[in-house]
Amino acid sequence: MYTVKEAARRTGLTEHAIRFYTDKGLVPSVQRDEHNVRMFDEQSIDWLYGIRCLKQSGMSIETMKTYVDLCLEGEATVARRSAIMLELKQQAIAELEEANRRIAHLEEKTALYEAILEQRSLDTTNPGTWERLRKFHGDVFYAPAPVSGQGSSSELKKIKS
Repeated sequence: MYTVKEAARRTGLTEHAIRFYTDKGLVPSVQRDEHNVRMFDEQSIDWLYGIRCLKQSGMSIETMKTYVDLCLEGEATVARRSAIMLELKQQAIAELEEANRRIAHLEEKTALYEAILEQRSLDTTNPGTWERLRKFHGDVFYAPAPVSGQGSSSELKKIKS
């Protein structure tokens, strides 16, 4: 049997995390001694490793609880557990695509700042100066939003902000 401290050393989780996970019911095999101190056997350690894996997959505590409950029901729940993982994968892909869009935007921004610093471009990064600059350099600013049903999205993409 292992104490929380020993379980933390074995699993790489913090003592705080282990207490949190056990309080949330994510370690069904955890036991308590006569002083109500958590004690972990090998099966409890395996559950902690499993929880660490679920956390690394981006799973919420609520979903972890559902997943643990499904595991306790046995092999008949493999398809449902697989569906949870597939949904997490799809969410991660969507987050990655969003991160890639942010990176592309930031690449454009940093290139613009380099051009400004090298005095190859006007400083169009300060909204406080846009009104003055727009009068002379309207081509480097966002086009006004079209009235509903008018204009095209290509008009809105004329950017050097």
